[in-house]
Amino acid sequence: MGKDRIRDLLTQLQEEIRSTDVDDEVRELINELDKDIHGVIENDEDVNALIDRAKEMEAGFATKYPAAERFMREVIDALVRMGI
Repeated sequence: MGKDRIRDLLTQLQEEIRSTDVDDEVRELINELDKDIHGVIENDEDVNALIDRAKEMEAGFATKYPAAERFMREVIDALVRMGI
């Protein structure tokens, strides 16, 4: 799975967040993670700490934002498979 797929998933996650009633803190965390992921995939940097942070967010989404959780899981899986 390539960088374009990760970008697509991030776009879908952002769309899901915009269409869901989330608090400002969650929205800010997603925006920050989105920015960080784009930076990592553009610069081929180490992604392990970023994956850990994304996994924590995914766990928090499980009950409140199941659709966002699914997109987050796909982003994590894509980053892991890329082996950045």
